[in-house]
Amino acid sequence: MSIFENTKERLIRYAKIDTRSDVFSETIPSTEKQFDLLNLLVEELKEIGLDEVELNPNNAFVTATLPANTSKEVPSIGFIAHVDTADFNSVNVQPNVIENYDGLAITLNADEDIVMDPVDFPNLNNYIGETLITTDGTTLLGADDKAGIAEIITAVEYLVNHPEIEHGKVRVAFGPDEEIGRGADHFDAKGFDVDFAYTMDGGPEGELEYESFNAAGATVTITGKNIHPGTAKGKMLNAVTVMKEFMNEFPELEVPEHTEDREGFYHISDVEGSVDKAVLRMIIRDHDRKLFEDRKAFVQSAVNKINDNYPSKPLELEMEDQYYNMGEIIEKDMTPVELAQNAMETLDIQPRIYPIRGGTDGSKISFMGIPTPNIFAGGENMHGRFEFVSVETMEKAANVIIKIVELNAK
Repeated sequence: MSIFENTKERLIRYAKIDTRSDVFSETIPSTEKQFDLLNLLVEELKEIGLDEVELNPNNAFVTATLPANTSKEVPSIGFIAHVDTADFNSVNVQPNVIENYDGLAITLNADEDIVMDPVDFPNLNNYIGETLITTDGTTLLGADDKAGIAEIITAVEYLVNHPEIEHGKVRVAFGPDEEIGRGADHFDAKGFDVDFAYTMDGGPEGELEYESFNAAGATVTITGKNIHPGTAKGKMLNAVTVMKEFMNEFPELEVPEHTEDREGFYHISDVEGSVDKAVLRMIIRDHDRKLFEDRKAFVQSAVNKINDNYPSKPLELEMEDQYYNMGEIIEKDMTPVELAQNAMETLDIQPRIYPIRGGTDGSKISFMGIPTPNIFAGGENMHGRFEFVSVETMEKAANVIIKIVELNAK
């Protein structure tokens, strides 16, 4: 099979395995079913001839090694992807293959009248004439990040089968729970033993990212006092009303739907409650570390302000940092970014370098001592029923991996 066919068939095979993670679980991985794919990857890595293939039971990472075939002293490189999928239906994923896409609306599911139309998704116009893999409209696809897994394995298999390509040591790692922000918490950076690495976890062709958000999560619990409404005057404290007061403290436009580029935000993602008790969950994001700290301080000040209005001090805040801007580490030595940029340009791929409005496992791994920028994997409209990927883009991503390894040895 060509690289094209290998990446396509691998993604389809991986996509059919349910690996949705669970933010409310405390296990590693958060869902036992992630082992279904992790164990499969162990067997595949052994079959293609990699060394040191291992599934670490403590962190649920599969790792493997392609030994160097050169006597030169060259940096060792890692490639990383995650097996879990986001918080959307992932049961019975049925990938559809559309060859030579014609630019028209795609009926994903005729029975439920689910259509992906270029009018609503103009990014489809970038893929006319290419082979697309889509969902059947009832699940996500899981190209985030099973496309990255397929690309990495296809690339290292190619290197195994083409020993004439001189290369240093290459390590691969596939882990759990990236989508819930915990996968890299237990990553064994020392044991991975590389000079730098890449996550294959980006979107469209050419993405090359070495800056991410600084991120924190916050939970505000409001304790009310429920009194019969007929006799509530001067006695009731409605937790939902107090929660609304807290929400009104935040700038209306500093939210995801009104920000872009390097603009940070506050995002209230979940609320629940009654008169007696209400809980609000939010995330805080900014690329600039000082502005990030200012945003966290603002959340605390909003809590303090509302508490000062009530003798019972009804608000309780729990806030913790989740990850930091990996650019703080990578900017100290831009070698991995420059190498990836050179590889793309050699392959006539235009690098698109800009900050991630989010994070990757590399955001944490970079602070563990392995600078880890992010490279495109090809997925579009990720985390939902309209997710798709171009097989041609996946092939280009696999070729970028091969070219990075090749250029590194030169």
